[in-house]
Amino acid sequence: MDGMLILQDGTRYQGRGFGGRGTAVEEVVFQTAMTGYEEILTDPSYQGQIVTMTCPHIGNTGINGEDGESDAPRVKGLIVREICRIPSSYRSRVSLDEYMRRHGICGLSDIDTRALTRRIRDKGAMMGILSTEGLSPGLLEEKLRTHEAVEKLDLVRQVTLDERQRPWTDQADAEWREEDFSSLKKARTVAVLDFGVKHQIPRLMTSLGWRVIRYSADAPPEALLECRPDGVFLSNGPGNPGILTQAVQTVRSLVERCPLFGICLGHQILALALGADTFKLKFGHHGANHPVLDLSSGRVAITSQNHNYAVDPVSLKRAGLESTQISLNDGTVEGMRHQDLPVLSVQYHPEAAPGPHDAANVFQRFDRLMETR
Repeated sequence: MDGMLILQDGTRYQGRGFGGRGTAVEEVVFQTAMTGYEEILTDPSYQGQIVTMTCPHIGNTGINGEDGESDAPRVKGLIVREICRIPSSYRSRVSLDEYMRRHGICGLSDIDTRALTRRIRDKGAMMGILSTEGLSPGLLEEKLRTHEAVEKLDLVRQVTLDERQRPWTDQADAEWREEDFSSLKKARTVAVLDFGVKHQIPRLMTSLGWRVIRYSADAPPEALLECRPDGVFLSNGPGNPGILTQAVQTVRSLVERCPLFGICLGHQILALALGADTFKLKFGHHGANHPVLDLSSGRVAITSQNHNYAVDPVSLKRAGLESTQISLNDGTVEGMRHQDLPVLSVQYHPEAAPGPHDAANVFQRFDRLMETR
């Protein structure tokens, strides 16, 4: 047993290391999805986190290099009950173990992930240190004590576009087809404020016939408006929305100038820009099976989610916002719109399609907003 995880409350888990050799000090969360670990590993919203998979057997389909949501893995550590070292899939190009070794991402297996998940549920998400390099528990605990709290870190800076502006181009664009959107092939220009956008989002947008231009998270509002966009999209991303003051100011200056659509972190930033509040959830929402109720239609969508913060429902009214969707798990705000302005957002990931197309109409609603405007 050459790997160890120590949580902030002192709980220790001994297991077997895999992937890269090293030590990671990050927030530990659990993910309830049964599939899609390649997407999870590469999702920029997981920047600065150690992810525990509740599904006990991970790695059986390997890594294909096509399903990633960014150009490199973003998690800092992965914890599984059992890792499959010999994948079986015609799409597989490399095993999960080898992929993590190449990128220096440390993993821990052969621990009771059910007990770890229950610990996080009972005590809340907390910092932890994962090591596969044989360090003593005392040294690991000292490293954990001196590490800066994740709430204070600007994780968006680590995943945003490294240039001010870039049209979206992707080899998979030509292959991506979504029949459900075939009636929406209209010429629109959408400026994407990139807080860590997943590849699938602009890929889906281009399938609608939209011209997508990405901007870095620190781009000023004047830069976004130079392309004369029909709408501005606020992407997903990692971390605490409360420390992204520049992004909040940018969005605040845009709300009366063009239609806005936010997802995940973008949803939270939009709320802050309009005067609402956000708060940190006890252990976050991380999974592909979260039921969301649409308040107007009464329909329930199965959604994919990955976030640690939520919008305070009590603060919506003073911001001119109203809730359009709620979580059936804990009642948190999952969708909102402005009462007067062309502004809407959702907390979940409609592009991830676990339903598989339960939430696809969110993009149709944004299309109608841009057309009306």
